[in-house]
Amino acid sequence: MSTAERFRRVREDHSRETAEDYVELIQALTVENGEARAVDLATRLGVSQVTVTKTIQRLVRDGLVTSQPYRAVFLTEEGRRLADESRRRHEIVVGFLLALGVGEQTAET
Repeated sequence: MSTAERFRRVREDHSRETAEDYVELIQALTVENGEARAVDLATRLGVSQVTVTKTIQRLVRDGLVTSQPYRAVFLTEEGRRLADESRRRHEIVVGFLLALGVGEQTAET
């Protein structure tokens, strides 16, 4: 595998991880607040609203969310599936870390 191919693969993997983080958080915010706003995503993720806006545009392009300017972000059916899958994996990892004796706050991050 060439260096360029390795870098491409790392970018793709990171892109998927980012998408999973966003859809999982969008789902949680929707449950908590009835909607997920870009400002709430930025606050929770500790990133700028510009970063959130660019990522949301990519998620729209990938068919994971719907969004309109100055409106909340909503998961598509595909986005909900990815969020559920991501949340399940997250819960398994957290449970494993807790069983190993890792503190809850550390396990959750």
